[in-house]
Amino acid sequence: MKRVILSIAVIAALGFTSCKNETKKETETTTTEMSKDMAMTDLSFGVRGNCGMCKSTIEKAANGVEGVASANWDVDKKKIDVSFDDTKTDVMAIHKAIAASGYDTEKVAGDEEAYDGLPGCCKYDHEMMMNQSGEEESDDHSNHDH
Repeated sequence: MKRVILSIAVIAALGFTSCKNETKKETETTTTEMSKDMAMTDLSFGVRGNCGMCKSTIEKAANGVEGVASANWDVDKKKIDVSFDDTKTDVMAIHKAIAASGYDTEKVAGDEEAYDGLPGCCKYDHEMMMNQSGEEESDDHSNHDH
């Protein structure tokens, strides 16, 4: 009789213990994922340059700024289109990054030392028009040698 009572006590103790552990497992931390609406700003401004190598360097400089989502420089129009998070960066930071790589922007002159290090094909005319509409004015090439 003592064995039966002892066995029932042990089984009951195990039952209560396992129920207690299951209760702890059911308590879980709920994390709420907040989606942030990024305030993206699209901007276009002029950048002097000549060729595909310029395009690569200019876009790399702009994309290197924290908060810039995309940058696309148009070789013909001498214009860059930039999309960026204005909570992480501003327009002047992008201008300065491009200028530091050796290229003139509408607001900041290119770094002379960086400009001197550019390949020969990338040595642009510092008086060249930027941020052009894209319409060809004429095919008159009298202002430069071929």
